[in-house]
Amino acid sequence: MKPIKFKEMNCTFAENQKEYLPLPAYKDKEGNVISLWQLTIIERIKIFFTGNLWIHNLTFNKPLQPQRPLVNYPFKRS
Repeated sequence: MKPIKFKEMNCTFAENQKEYLPLPAYKDKEGNVISLWQLTIIERIKIFFTGNLWIHNLTFNKPLQPQRPLVNYPFKRS
């Protein structure tokens, strides 16, 4: 699974941090951040058969932020 660029993105997190993958994202003034991830064919097959998606959050011992995995397009279509 890897983060990928998308039309609505307006920033990239960790762009110059070698220990992390750059994260193309859309960030709004309320602090909502949306990123798009592409699964490999093997990952798609695993999710198809198990229905499971693990999420690993790095909190650095700070409070956990709310998460909302999506499968539907999160932007208004014009």
